[in-house]
Amino acid sequence: MTITTTSQRGRAFMRGHEGNPLTCYLDPVGIPTIGTGFTMRSAAVRKALARLGITKLVPGKTKITAAQSDAIFAAVLADEFEPAVVAASPKNRTQHQMDGAVSAIYNLGAGAMQWRWADLWRAGDINGAAAYLGSHYNTADGKKLSGLVRRRKEEAELFLNGRYASTAPAVKEAQPKPPKKPDAVVKEAQEILSAKGFNPGAIDGWMGEKTRDAIIAYQKAHPHLEADGILGPATLSQLRRDAKALKDAATKGAGSALGSGALAFAAGLPWGWIAFGAAVLALGYVAYRYRDVIQRRWNTWRGKEVAV
Repeated sequence: MTITTTSQRGRAFMRGHEGNPLTCYLDPVGIPTIGTGFTMRSAAVRKALARLGITKLVPGKTKITAAQSDAIFAAVLADEFEPAVVAASPKNRTQHQMDGAVSAIYNLGAGAMQWRWADLWRAGDINGAAAYLGSHYNTADGKKLSGLVRRRKEEAELFLNGRYASTAPAVKEAQPKPPKKPDAVVKEAQEILSAKGFNPGAIDGWMGEKTRDAIIAYQKAHPHLEADGILGPATLSQLRRDAKALKDAATKGAGSALGSGALAFAAGLPWGWIAFGAAVLALGYVAYRYRDVIQRRWNTWRGKEVAV
């Protein structure tokens, strides 16, 4: 029998990496997202949401049920990702190869079926395809991300050997005892929380009570997040977005001022004023792009609820 759909274990594997927030949130680059990574950028998602009467995703306001998320997930896989794997892979594909491939392109885009790892698969080099998938496609903005490194390795293991790892939800809950080794995602969250003035205790990668309390305080300052003390995709995305807003404000402002000042000086112009103007423009751009972050900070300081 030719395999053409993902299995329930394959879908659980993907959910383990993607999570399943049922309230809309902003991803790290500001795109409204809900459920298992659903955004309006996907035609299949738009069609599935339209059947529910949803034409726009509004952070903190648009909500779906678990059953609706399951139905959307199945529809999106059937409309967009499963056909992409079926059309561009050998007919003798196994179920675990199908599941691993769909997980990879769900994260990378359907076009990833035309990349080097899939070329090796079509050529019959299963080991080579798995090795290439497991060691590539794990960066964002030129930087390796630990979550993507782990995901690619687990997808490669699934593709090659049928090992379904990470089927637990992609959330971090408080633990009574510290883990044997620090959790990189929890440590990242602790660092951002500390920088934002929410004391998580030691930066040790342990989701203890103090870190949970800091997360709850952070979530309360962002009304589109559920104040449950759980570090899930929505909360982590907002943390990363806040951290990136600060970094962009510093680098873009300083970079524009320095570059414009140097050019103006070389041209014999009043470089100080030009550099100042460039810095203002750069910071204005950052302020506009992260206006939701700034609005939340302002309303939190004033003790008012943030409109999202």
